[in-house]
Amino acid sequence: MQIADELAEQIRTRVLAPDAKVPSETELMKRYGVAVGTVRRAIAELRIRDLVVTHHGRGSYVKGRPPVQRKSSDRFRRAHRKAGKAAYLAEADRSGASVHVSVLYVGAADAPPDVAQRLGVGVGEKVLARRRLYFSDGVPTEEATSYLPWDVAQDIPELFAENPGGGGIYARLEEHGHLLVEFVETIRARLATKQETTALKLSPGAPVIHLVRDAVVEGGRVVEVCDTVMAGDQFVLDYRIPAVD
Repeated sequence: MQIADELAEQIRTRVLAPDAKVPSETELMKRYGVAVGTVRRAIAELRIRDLVVTHHGRGSYVKGRPPVQRKSSDRFRRAHRKAGKAAYLAEADRSGASVHVSVLYVGAADAPPDVAQRLGVGVGEKVLARRRLYFSDGVPTEEATSYLPWDVAQDIPELFAENPGGGGIYARLEEHGHLLVEFVETIRARLATKQETTALKLSPGAPVIHLVRDAVVEGGRVVEVCDTVMAGDQFVLDYRIPAVD
């Protein structure tokens, strides 16, 4: 496609610099004398080439930074918690990104069926829910909800605060005797829902990574289920898997 190829060359030569806004549909229609459908196909081609990202209501921008690399072998190390850093802060240090978290809800909730099964509680039983939206360099990249058994959470007041303190909720759990021994993650890729497209400012039809994590303590009990939806182009998941008999 001529339009896509020419814009790709401008990106390669930095005529369109990283994070720069791509000319609008109207500008491109006038420049090339084509219909809006042709322009939209060209922008879609640039997204496929991983050269631009389109934010709903804001337009398309040249991709400006590499995706965050989430290393499973490192992000939940106890040393990070002892240093007062939750996993996302440790990752931010490595990537150099500026991050912040918007807390959307903290309080009682009814356990959804899949969460109830993982926590070993009844469907609809009261649990503590902590819902957050994460930003990297001002761009929303993931939305996560943690669910904790009520009998565990009720004895840890910090878990009900928007900011649970240095090291995050895992540090608070361990301070109260819930020693974490394992994290189990289930991952699938899918298209974003309408709600997720809006929350993460994604292009229509954009892919997301849906990750559900169980935090397991001594004795095998799951003390937290974290349900996370991540913008598919913003993360690389890096797993270290031992070879065992």
